[in-house]
Amino acid sequence: MLTINHLYKRYNKFLALNDLNLHIDRGEIFGFIGPNGAGKTTTMRIVCGLLRANSGEVYVDGIDALNDSAAIKRKVGYVPDFFGVYDNLKVMEYMNFFASMYGFNSKEINETILGLLELVNLSDKKDDYVDGLSRGMKQRLCVARALIHDPELLVLDEPASGLDPRARFELKEILKNLGDMGKTILISSHILPELGEMCTSIGIMEKGQLVASGNVEEIAELKRANSPVHIKVISDRNEAITAIKEFPLVTKVSETDDEIIVDLNGEDEELFALLSGLISRNVKIVGFEREQANLETLFLDLTGQEDEGASSDEANEGGAQSEQEV
Repeated sequence: MLTINHLYKRYNKFLALNDLNLHIDRGEIFGFIGPNGAGKTTTMRIVCGLLRANSGEVYVDGIDALNDSAAIKRKVGYVPDFFGVYDNLKVMEYMNFFASMYGFNSKEINETILGLLELVNLSDKKDDYVDGLSRGMKQRLCVARALIHDPELLVLDEPASGLDPRARFELKEILKNLGDMGKTILISSHILPELGEMCTSIGIMEKGQLVASGNVEEIAELKRANSPVHIKVISDRNEAITAIKEFPLVTKVSETDDEIIVDLNGEDEELFALLSGLISRNVKIVGFEREQANLETLFLDLTGQEDEGASSDEANEGGAQSEQEV
């Protein structure tokens, strides 16, 4: 559905995208992760035909997004991180305004709008003024607006930013339903656990490049082999630590009140060898488990930065679209 090859984007001296390559299959829900300034928003705007690239290729369902922006805008629905609403417009009027841009007749418009409002759980708000809706309702309305022309690809840039937990849950359920309907979704978010629950695959960006990509289990496997091992013993702890340190692939041993934490270079075979070796030394083990990797630890390990919280993605690119492109 989406293929990006050797994509570059520069804002004067700042290289926002540096030979970016990405492929998303039809029907995937792809989570885009990266620190502020990594290039996520720039990528999304280029995919949607809203920003020019310096070089590279972008194809959406076979259409050249860099050279046919009119066609691409019929293939893509875009939900930005911050979107404006029109004062003194009711929800139906707001949706009618956008639907009219796609050439719907009046009957088609009403049927389409009512179906979309039902999809995003806003049917009971159709006669309310848009500027009186909560932020969560506005986000759901923006999703409905982006779906008016039945796009093949839905692109959402930080859609859960600023939402309370209930509103995030409601938005997540809507996106899952869209995925079940066969929509391809590209979504960026700083709320990493929710991406892990929702997405079929993820990509982690750093300095304009994709540093890891695949389904959540595949990405987690990158981290799992280097995750610490937590060991609980009921025999003499000092003797256990001495035995652990004799194992050649152990690089570090530390303690908590009830555990020994071991950094071990190796995968399952080496893990089994450590366990077998300790048992042969009569170490009484009651707990032995490798720490489970999650998106937060993967994010920190692969980017070397802490998640800076929900905000506009391209911190170094703010206002950069108005700058002269090199």
